[in-house]
Amino acid sequence: MAFKHLIGGAALLALLAGCSSTDTAPTQASKPANNNGKCSAEAAQNLLGQMASAEVVEKAREQSGARTARVLSPGDMVTLDYDSQRLNIDITEAEIIERITCG
Repeated sequence: MAFKHLIGGAALLALLAGCSSTDTAPTQASKPANNNGKCSAEAAQNLLGQMASAEVVEKAREQSGARTARVLSPGDMVTLDYDSQRLNIDITEAEIIERITCG
């Protein structure tokens, strides 16, 4: 199961890398939803119960105002460092979003 997520993660990174540009001006999609410098997981709680597709993960990141997002599957090893600008999306084995937090 972890191998499946590793391949999915690599595919997502490749997709996102293909969307990058050399223009240094921030785009509307890359701007956080709020500008107070903090992630707000409460703003993305409406996505609980949805399938964790790349589009839904990006929507959650934008709604929360987070700079980055990571998807955590059951049993994934994670670092314990706290990042106030990171959105954590916990999913089930079926890839359904079950918890959204910041840190």
